[in-house]
Amino acid sequence: MADKEDKVPKNVNGPFYVDTNCIQCGNCIEVAPENFKEGDEFYYVSKQPKNDEEFKNCKQALEECPVDAIGHDGE
Repeated sequence: MADKEDKVPKNVNGPFYVDTNCIQCGNCIEVAPENFKEGDEFYYVSKQPKNDEEFKNCKQALEECPVDAIGHDGE
């Protein structure tokens, strides 16, 4: 489970985030390229979902993350 106290600093504010457990596997960018971007060490949420399709893709990325580095805190 992702740790909201260990969020990657580049994440935009909002419910979805990536923490520093990210191994840059590429899955989140493949599943939700409009919402995740590659940083120097970790991927991060560059844009929170704005519609149902983006939300569904972000949720799928969260569920498929092999190291549980993507979180959703419901804020």
